[in-house]
Amino acid sequence: MDYINAFWVGGLICALVQILLDRTKLMPGRIMVLLVCSGAVLGFLNIYQPFQEAAGAGASVPLLGFGNVLWNGVKEAVDKSGFLGIFQGGFKASAVGISAALIFGYGASFVFEPRMKK
Repeated sequence: MDYINAFWVGGLICALVQILLDRTKLMPGRIMVLLVCSGAVLGFLNIYQPFQEAAGAGASVPLLGFGNVLWNGVKEAVDKSGFLGIFQGGFKASAVGISAALIFGYGASFVFEPRMKK
């Protein structure tokens, strides 16, 4: 059942984003920022944690989950370090995910032929 919940929640998020792409003039970068900020706001409002527990990976893997990870990292770092935690927390909490994205992207550039579009 966990797989089914993850699949339909992740698919619903992707479908909503696709509707935003098709029906509005928002560029993909702005939609990505909107998703990350929405995840952080939902984490701040304590809505995201129950949603993530019900949906599992369908909620934690997309950009909404990344925004929530950033929020949780900042919250914990502020509790430990005070004001400086605002600047440290997001980096510490998301370092593994960002590093993995960079490493896998770099590895994929060796397998495929990256080039600029004309």
